[in-house]
Amino acid sequence: MVLVRTGRGSGGFWEFALGAPHPRLRPGVLSYRGVRLAMDRPRRRLETPVGAATLLLGFEQPVRITRAGRAPETLVSVFCGPTTTPAVGEHGGRLSGIEVMLTPWAAFTLFGTPQYELADRVVDPDALPHALDRRVGELAAALAALPSWEERFRLLDDVFARWWDAGTPCSARVVRAWSELVRTGGAMPVRRLAEEVGWSVRHLENRFREQIGLGPKAAARVLRLQRARRLLAAGRGQAETAAACGFYDQAHLSGEFKAMTGCTPREFTTARRLPFAAAPPGDRMDGEATSLILASGASGATGASGATGASGATGTPRTSGTRGASDASGRSADFSKTDGTA
Repeated sequence: MVLVRTGRGSGGFWEFALGAPHPRLRPGVLSYRGVRLAMDRPRRRLETPVGAATLLLGFEQPVRITRAGRAPETLVSVFCGPTTTPAVGEHGGRLSGIEVMLTPWAAFTLFGTPQYELADRVVDPDALPHALDRRVGELAAALAALPSWEERFRLLDDVFARWWDAGTPCSARVVRAWSELVRTGGAMPVRRLAEEVGWSVRHLENRFREQIGLGPKAAARVLRLQRARRLLAAGRGQAETAAACGFYDQAHLSGEFKAMTGCTPREFTTARRLPFAAAPPGDRMDGEATSLILASGASGATGASGATGASGATGTPRTSGTRGASDASGRSADFSKTDGTA
């Protein structure tokens, strides 16, 4: 079953398709999300850190990704490892492809690369070693040639099953430790986590950096932020959210939020509530508040992390849209079960 959400208005057409990977691929492969945009103007999106790695299989049009401290990258297909800082992605208004969300340890298995080498980076997936029987770009082209999202996701199930079997085995203890961190929303102390899996703190840190990309403390920060975004988006207050997520106080929450997203909790939640003018943010993870749409030509978001948009200027993110229930023309968007015809 594939869920497809579409909208059409004066700003153009958008379509998002959400599919669940085959059970044999879980929990390593988290989700498939098809994207098709045909907008009348460039689109810019602020992406915040999530507890996952992202593989974008682009069908044709490139995306330009800017992150503080790194040169912008313009790629059609993209692998993004674990991050602790925000990034801005932009394209000319037309974009199509599939975003595959992976647990960090699954990305280690598929690409066989120490994940600390990929932290806070975006790279062409074909520049990484892998056991795939074709280039990632060739896989993207094969997906683009299929007539429906349902068939594309079915092909991905088959490819990932073979790729996984031929990949680099990850440590069962790393998987267990990561699962405990996710289960507790980053609240489990590192020493206790090490005891749970029978390792020293130093050994846990080394294996986490290799197979997760971040040390356990940094990974816990990202997972706490992710939970905080989820609670704030659900309407919880900042003080209540800070207490629930293990922050010292509201000021600690605000500081961590700005360091990792480029904006304050209030700025982020307010922007998420604005009616979108072109298309919804298209969050990478189902049910998660991970993205903001930035006004075309705006300066982007910056904060303690120094994340910048294309112009490099600082300032509060100006959004042209967020999650909402109507498309650019004000008509209701359709979210339905479908056979996935693109």
